[in-house]
Amino acid sequence: MKRRHAETRAALLFASPWILGFCIFLLYPLAASIYYSFCDYSVLRPPVWIGMDNYRELLQDEVFWKTLYNTLYYAAFALPLSAAVALALALLLNTKVRGMAIYRTIFFVPSLVPMISLAVLWLWIFNGEHGLINALLGLIGIKGPNWLSDPNWSKPALILMSMWGAGHAMVIYLAGLQDVPQSLYEAAELDGADWWARTRHVTLPTISPVILFNIIMGIIGTLQVFAVPYVMFPGGSPARSTYFYTMYLFDNAFIYQKMGYACAMGWIMFLIILVLTMAALKFSEKRVHYG
Repeated sequence: MKRRHAETRAALLFASPWILGFCIFLLYPLAASIYYSFCDYSVLRPPVWIGMDNYRELLQDEVFWKTLYNTLYYAAFALPLSAAVALALALLLNTKVRGMAIYRTIFFVPSLVPMISLAVLWLWIFNGEHGLINALLGLIGIKGPNWLSDPNWSKPALILMSMWGAGHAMVIYLAGLQDVPQSLYEAAELDGADWWARTRHVTLPTISPVILFNIIMGIIGTLQVFAVPYVMFPGGSPARSTYFYTMYLFDNAFIYQKMGYACAMGWIMFLIILVLTMAALKFSEKRVHYG
């Protein structure tokens, strides 16, 4: 028993840096944010308990509903589009072609570009007068829209940008494709299955756990989009069409000094992500194969 106690003390001593960091940087902020969400708190003054007032005010806040709509709209289109592009690239890059390592690097490198640099780059690409996209459209006789100033095109512009970072998901899909047993493809070929049949009945079911993982990570990522729209569209311009949930949360916390209100927004977003994640897991029960 003395030896066991000594080993336990030694183990806790070695783990203490992580335990201390977890308590200070994760556990305490989580507990504090729950408490502050029920308080009138501006950081500069002590918190005052107001109960559910922050949540009631949110339900009557038109800007809150506007940002929530913008975020869900963006996620509804950006997530499936990015997932489809990443999966298509992974399927193409899984073939045996000379120089494939170079092609994989070319498609992965764009996802490593820092978010701020990416936002500045796309500001020029989407420029209504001198942008690259409108210049290419002009070559085929199409007058491009004013992507950055038209509320009808600002969110589609960000959705198109979301495909730029498909490299991360592509690498994960590619790793999953490498684990598909060749014997399954050989059996399908003997049965006369063409490329699409093999992809539909062999490849996709086999990598379905990888698809589910990327979808869940995509849900979390798209609902928390912040850096790129914050740089490209200050204040959610034009007409708040790009004012996303996290941008409004940031403004409430650090510009309006309504930290309690921002904490309430944070926990509402947590519940939304939790519900959507659980729905994805429930929907995938009979569609994801782990065998």
